This record gives sequence, structure tokens and C-alpha cells, in this order.
Amino acid sequence: MTIWAIVPVKPLRRGKSRLSGALTEDERTVLNQELLERTLKTLSTVKELDQVLVVSRDPQALTIARNHGAKTVQEDGQSHLNTALTRATVVAQVHATRGVLVLPADLPLLTRDDVLALVDRAVKPPIVVIAPDRHGKGTNALLMVPAGTIEYDFGEGSFQRHCDRTIKAGARLEIVEIPSLGLDLDLPEDLEMVRKIEGMKL
Repeated sequence: MTIWAIVPVKPLRRGKSRLSGALTEDERTVLNQELLERTLKTLSTVKELDQVLVVSRDPQALTIARNHGAKTVQEDGQSHLNTALTRATVVAQVHATRGVLVLPADLPLLTRDDVLALVDRAVKPPIVVIAPDRHGKGTNALLMVPAGTIEYDFGEGSFQRHCDRTIKAGARLEIVEIPSLGLDLDLPEDLEMVRKIEGMKL
């Protein structure tokens, strides 16, 4: 079964604006670049993924993606995550991929085992595998086989909407709750939590 990972990336200088109270714009830019590179390196170790596809309107982010062997889709028009993901999914489907895994680049604790845990659940399609954020409200990872089983509905409260869409589509729903997948880097408190965890690893 072929699975493509789709990684949406906001412009590196504009992403993580909610961390502006804790980091300068330059620091946020460096952080966003490091998160993207870390995500791409992690995904490159997962042989179960046939391809990684980065969708962004930022030329620098797309260059980084290509340097890591990923395919790219240039986002144009008005910036809208769900539209960009739909477009990227169509590109994946053109290449005859069976499933897609949407994984944002702001999961600082993401590991190869986390990705495998998602892929291992993707059996007996049609199926949608969802990893919620640590608050149980957002969607931090979404894998669906076949691609296009449900429409994307990312945004505040998206976890429940994606679950509802899966049930309505008649697909199987698998929920994967892993602490490292649940922590996305949005707020200063998230940054502090990551620093504590990574400090403990040293």
C-alpha cells in the first residue's frame, strides 16, 4: 500500500505568531526552519512512506523540502490550509497513492515510532486515523486510506469534526493518542513544556 505524507508549512517568517511574546521574529523563523527540517528527517526514516510532499507558499520552505528529497506544491491564491491540503492530496492521487498522512511541521517531539503507530492502524480501508492534540480539540495528524475519504476541516475544534466526517462517510475511525504526537508548538506554555522535556533527555 502506498502512502504519501503531506506536510503543510506556513511562511517561515510568519509562522508561530502566538509565540511573539516569547521569541523575536528572527528566533521564530529559525525555530520554524528547525521544526521543518526535523520533521522531514524523521519522515525520511519511515520506509512505509513512499513520498513526502510539502505544501507551502514560502519559497525558502519549499527549497528546504526539496533539499531533503521531498516533492513540493506551491500554494497560491488566498492562504487557506484546507484548500492547500486538498490540492496536495490531488497531486498525491495523480501519482496513484493509496493513502495520505497529513502531518504539520510543528510537532517538536515527533518520532519515527509515532509515524509508524499511525501507519500500523491504517488497515482494512476505508479508514481514517486521527491523532488529537493534547487538549483533545485539534487534529495533529490525519491519515486516510483511500486518499480523499473525507474533506479536510482543520481549524479550531477540528478533531471532533474530522471524527464526525469519518463516521458520516462510513469509514472506520481509529484514534491514536500519543503524548509526543499530542504536543504541537503554538503557545509559550507549549514551548516551555518542550524545553523541560528536552532538558530531561540531556
